[in-house]
Amino acid sequence: MPPLKTRWDIFCTVVDNYGDIGVTWRLARQLVAEHGLAVRLWVDDLRAFERICPAIDVELEQQLQEGVEVRHWSAEWLSTEAADVVIAAFACQLPGAYMDAMAEREKPPLWMNLDYLSAEDWVIGCHGLPSVKYKTVQKFFFFPGFQPGTGGLLRESGLLERREQFQRDPDAQRKFLHDLGIEPTPGAQLISLFAYENAGLASWLDVLAADATPTHLLVPEGRILGDVARWLGVESLTTGALHVRQSLTVQVLPFVRQDQYDQLLWCCDFNAVRGEDSFVRAQWAGRPMLWHIYQQDEDIHLDKLDAFLALYTKALSPAAAEAMNGLWRAWSAGQPIGALWLAAREHWPELQKNAEQWCLEQALQADLAKALVQFYRNWL
Repeated sequence: MPPLKTRWDIFCTVVDNYGDIGVTWRLARQLVAEHGLAVRLWVDDLRAFERICPAIDVELEQQLQEGVEVRHWSAEWLSTEAADVVIAAFACQLPGAYMDAMAEREKPPLWMNLDYLSAEDWVIGCHGLPSVKYKTVQKFFFFPGFQPGTGGLLRESGLLERREQFQRDPDAQRKFLHDLGIEPTPGAQLISLFAYENAGLASWLDVLAADATPTHLLVPEGRILGDVARWLGVESLTTGALHVRQSLTVQVLPFVRQDQYDQLLWCCDFNAVRGEDSFVRAQWAGRPMLWHIYQQDEDIHLDKLDAFLALYTKALSPAAAEAMNGLWRAWSAGQPIGALWLAAREHWPELQKNAEQWCLEQALQADLAKALVQFYRNWL
């Protein structure tokens, strides 16, 4: 299929620090690298962006990063020509002047709302449907998802092959961990913890500390650090902090680039993640996981959680599925999970096999970037 000689604009309002920019940054890079598109990524918070892409200069209004033209989306909007394809990530509101520029084009652009990821059944029926219209410009819904009939998940070409090669290479893993200052205790299970504040954490840490199997808990900088510090009985935790309590070693990691975070997930035996971007990357790691879903008004996030669990645990035995459902639901409700963690551990080989099988099944679908490009071709 010949490459598209088109210009794409992706707009991102940073709402939750890293998830929004994490998704749009991955998408922008992939559209450039694998589809040869000219992409501008408009971001309203360059300091949040800098955490996952240290090369970003937060003082620049315009810069080129890995083939993507990064533009600072500030309150003082400067007039600019609209692109051929316009993506409003996560229902963000485009600048009024830019919407007028879209309508002024001789051929209106394809305007898509790249929505939040959900496994709910209604997503399939709404994916690709027309949304609102602004003058001559029609907007369309575009939903990422886990089932045929959705837009799929972000997955770069060759990602699973790179992951499998890395996981088969103990030396590569040791070097990666060493470069981050991590020297795991021999025989310790590695767990990564990236989560929102959670009152249920202490019960989990109590169980890990008392376990006969040592655990090395890797905690990237983030909102959960306050809860970890309280459990340790220290005032605060900063990057590089290392604390040992019984069988549990807790180590605080710096925020790392996206490719490094992928490798961190690949190294770990279990990954606790949050939001959307790290949630998807943990699935590509092929390891058992725990998702802290972003809390929404009226607990509508719990519907999303249950919808995903119904798919993710479908192939498990009834006992293993019950253990995973209990663990995930309690964690997202901020309830104690120590006993639930022990219940899940009883099914560990089955959970490991399920995580890998789920990853391979999701890889059978077209990835999100490819699905967006195909949607544009069909629209043409």
